[in-house]
Amino acid sequence: MVVICDTPTLTDICRRLSETEFVTVDTEFMRERTYWARLCLVQVAGPNESHAIDALAEGIDLTPLFELLDNPKVLKVFHAARQDLEIFNCLMGHLPAPLFDTQVAAMVCGFGESAGYETLVTKLTKATVDKGSRFTDWSLRPLSERQIKYALADVIHLREVYEKLRKRLHTNGNASWVDEEMATLTAAKTYAFDPALAYRRIKTRSISPRFLSVLRELAAWREREAQRLDLPRNRVVRDEALAEIAHQMPQTVEELARTRSLGRKLAEDERGTQILAAIAAGMALPEADCPRPPPRVDLPRGLGPVVDLLKVLLKMKCEQFDVAQKLIASSSDIDQIAAFGEDADVPALHGWRREVFGEVALKLSAGAIALAADRKGLRTVPL
Repeated sequence: MVVICDTPTLTDICRRLSETEFVTVDTEFMRERTYWARLCLVQVAGPNESHAIDALAEGIDLTPLFELLDNPKVLKVFHAARQDLEIFNCLMGHLPAPLFDTQVAAMVCGFGESAGYETLVTKLTKATVDKGSRFTDWSLRPLSERQIKYALADVIHLREVYEKLRKRLHTNGNASWVDEEMATLTAAKTYAFDPALAYRRIKTRSISPRFLSVLRELAAWREREAQRLDLPRNRVVRDEALAEIAHQMPQTVEELARTRSLGRKLAEDERGTQILAAIAAGMALPEADCPRPPPRVDLPRGLGPVVDLLKVLLKMKCEQFDVAQKLIASSSDIDQIAAFGEDADVPALHGWRREVFGEVALKLSAGAIALAADRKGLRTVPL
């Protein structure tokens, strides 16, 4: 098995693949030691060929690959595309298009909550997937034959997975649902991350607005610093250290140096100065402008049984339409529908989800319909 390591060969391959209806795509990358994912290998396959492209090969220009990913006439098929798309968005400055994600399609076709790649391959192609090379170091060269075989298997099996899912979508008439999900997956805002929101990722028990204000400034500084240094966030400053600093709000280098797991060296260098500046910015913010934790949905007394009924309805509808419950509504979504009705700002009340579940859920919670059971199962009954 040959890995593509030069631009002329890559150009020829991409020219041929640009004449196909679709290509399957997968990547191997490393990000344990960096902020930005380091692309190591790209696998692409058309109906009759498959190739592994060494993204780390000296002198290789990936422009022909990016042009293929941009080609509007060629559908790009991924499985669980989110991380792959983040990488290409960073390298290309925009997202590949058009796209098809087999994980999303599988949930629409009744394959459960988290349609894993191995499960789909086994059920749809009767093949087995060797995942023994999943956690190898893809940045080391040369790649072993086993690594290359493992990498290519993903895009080879994905061809048949895609074709069979496409047929199912044509049969069940749910292709438009996948189109809606692809629109969200390929929206630029899906991959735009504001450092000012990084504090929401840090687990903390405090809900004090002033604490959250300082934590927001600290987390935003760390996010920018991690990007600048291309290091994982916790290699810059750990989450627990940021939370402790936000709680203590030190004003001097001496006070900052007492932070557990931070250390005097960091407190005394330029980063310590930047941390103190972030603390000062968070403390100077007017109280009215400090962030607040998201409001809790406290269900009024008596709504617990309504929530239970809505969950039964969700299961009934998902079985009827052969779609995963997770794709339609979460427990929190159902709580909000029970509490706020039409005013609930949840995905289940928009688009195809509303057609499948949201509309009837509103009727049930408003007392317009009831659930009835017989030997054939559950059904809704108008009141």
